[in-house]
This record gives sequence, C-alpha cells and structure tokens, in this order.
Amino acid sequence: MESIAIDNQPLTWHVACRVDDIPQNGGACALIDGRQIAIFNFTRRGQWFATDNECPHRRQMALGRGMIGSHAEEPKVACPFHKRTFSLKTGQCLNDEGCSPIQTYPVRVSAGIVYVGV
Repeated sequence: MESIAIDNQPLTWHVACRVDDIPQNGGACALIDGRQIAIFNFTRRGQWFATDNECPHRRQMALGRGMIGSHAEEPKVACPFHKRTFSLKTGQCLNDEGCSPIQTYPVRVSAGIVYVGV
C-alpha cells in the first residue's frame, strides 16, 4: 500500500485484483479496507472506474453487476435492480434527483494489477 494525498485528503492505494478479474465493459466487486467497492473496466472508453457497490436507492450491494454505458459522454452504471443510473466520474444519480450519490474512488492499473485509492 502506498499513501498519498488528493485534495488534502489522505489516500492509500490498495491492490484490488488482477486486470483479468474484471470483465471487459463490465464490473465486479472487491472488498477493500472493509468496504465493498465496485470496479469497472470500461474497455470501450479505455478507462477504469471504482464506486461504492451499494446502490443508495434500496441499499442493495449490486452496482458491480450493473450495466455500464454513456449518457451524453458521461460514463455511467445502472443498478441491475431498479435502473437508477450513476455517473462513474462523480457518483451523482443521473435519473433521479432525489437519490443520494455514490462514492467514487480513483483507480490505477500497473503491470496487470488494479489498484483502488481509498
């Protein structure tokens, strides 16, 4: 683990998984620092994202199984149960103003290993 600061907040990089553990254009969940974190390999965009795995709408641990896509160039994930969609960049709910946002985390990939900053 490596500790740094982003926006004056302490950040520790955790080994999450291997690149091959996350399906292309899909997601999976990892337990990092006691939290369920959804990790997404958005191959079509050449980007990686990480968010809370819990959908705030019904408090279900499901976002890692959600479908990813884009809305007006904004990368998003849709909860597989109730279709609330969240920005993978900001965590804001894109289709329900009353829904709480989800936490997002920085991701980096090096030598086939995915790291998430918490």
